[in-house]
Amino acid sequence: MRGALPVLLSAWFMAQFDFFVVNVAAPAIEHDLRAGPAALELIVAGYAFTYAAGMITGGRLGDRYGYRRLFVWGVAAFTVASVLCGIAPGAPWLVAARLLQGLAGAAMVPQVLAMISAVHPPGRQRARAIGWYGAAGGLGSIAGQVLGGLLLTADVLGLGWRVIFLINLPVGLVVVPLARWLLPEVDRHAPARLDLPGAAGFAAGLALLLVPLGLGNSLGWPAWTWAAMAASAPVLALTWHWQRVLKARGGQPVLDLDLLKVHSYLAGVASIVAFMAYFASFMFTLTLLLQGGLGLTAFQAGLAFAPMGVLFTVTSLLGGPLVRRYGLVVVLLGGTVTGLGLALMVIGAGRGLPYVMAALVLVGAGNGLVLPQLIGAALVEVAPRQAGIGSGVLSTAQQFAGSGGVAVIGALFFALARDGDYPRAMSWSAAVDLALILLVIAMVAYNRRRAIKKAPGATSRRAVAP
Repeated sequence: MRGALPVLLSAWFMAQFDFFVVNVAAPAIEHDLRAGPAALELIVAGYAFTYAAGMITGGRLGDRYGYRRLFVWGVAAFTVASVLCGIAPGAPWLVAARLLQGLAGAAMVPQVLAMISAVHPPGRQRARAIGWYGAAGGLGSIAGQVLGGLLLTADVLGLGWRVIFLINLPVGLVVVPLARWLLPEVDRHAPARLDLPGAAGFAAGLALLLVPLGLGNSLGWPAWTWAAMAASAPVLALTWHWQRVLKARGGQPVLDLDLLKVHSYLAGVASIVAFMAYFASFMFTLTLLLQGGLGLTAFQAGLAFAPMGVLFTVTSLLGGPLVRRYGLVVVLLGGTVTGLGLALMVIGAGRGLPYVMAALVLVGAGNGLVLPQLIGAALVEVAPRQAGIGSGVLSTAQQFAGSGGVAVIGALFFALARDGDYPRAMSWSAAVDLALILLVIAMVAYNRRRAIKKAPGATSRRAVAP
């Protein structure tokens, strides 16, 4: 599995890279394809819609057909979709290709965590692998900002914005054969038949939530966005009811209801939801501050993220060994460091770039000690047969929380920045982010105390290392 981990993480990096790189390329795409505001929004956000809506089904398909097979299919489809994006002759083509790219990512990404969880039992090796998972995701996010700007500036082979998609072609051509060669077969645990009504219901319900959350701010929240979000409630409620009915009949629903009985999993997902709502909104509003408030170019703004990305990577790799030695007190420390960075942003957003960069250093260092450990803690008691659906639900929660955070905190930012006062808008947005990270700290502390009471022989210092 050691040689397989870089293969898995390459795909995860690629998925994260494509999530963020389009933000940098959006002006060039708009000019070249003459894309209108709605089309441009779908080019940027359409990937996230299908990516998030398909995660639960993607995880279940991995349980059904095998993680290696779904991973290879997903990478191959992602590569093809990336090429279709890169050769798009117009905006409608690019929108469709981005939607396909998101679906391919939904088949590919859940298998990464599922493979890590299924192959590595809880302990040192799994913690190390999840640390690398966190580092690769962080690097992909930052590379989307930095490398994307560099590729656009270099105008490689005169391709312009198209190179940000075509760069996935050589990656896919390498990853697919290596995955077939290096990834182990894992026993399949899912039923012979896929719960198609459940899969369709969850996809439709999540789409009804995510599409208006993603487009609402830029479109001014028209009536259809509110109607869609209202419609998501009965769709998801009916789908949930169907899952219970199917389970009672002895069938196998797309969402493994036994997974919801695992307290550590539910607690981990709840903590990750709060964290991702903060993190996604912080990255979004910070980009607006750097470019709109401090006058940086897209490439310069991307470079400003680099120190945060480097520190996130370093502390992600250090976090696992530290947690094994000292327990979840390390996560509490990381959350505190992140909170200090956000507090500095609250008071320093209007004091210039040095204050902003100092805040980013603290935020990056703290985040790396928090996020990978939350993921590890969520999956520590998930059975191998639930690895695919467990990672799919976890990934769905991350995407939903990120979209919700951007929509709500982004709306606050835009409301406060109408007169051009970006620093003031950033200060208030960072204050909400600070409240969210304090909530994460509180949940981790509660679960740590609960684990100590459950296992009184453990020391308070070491509970509960994943």
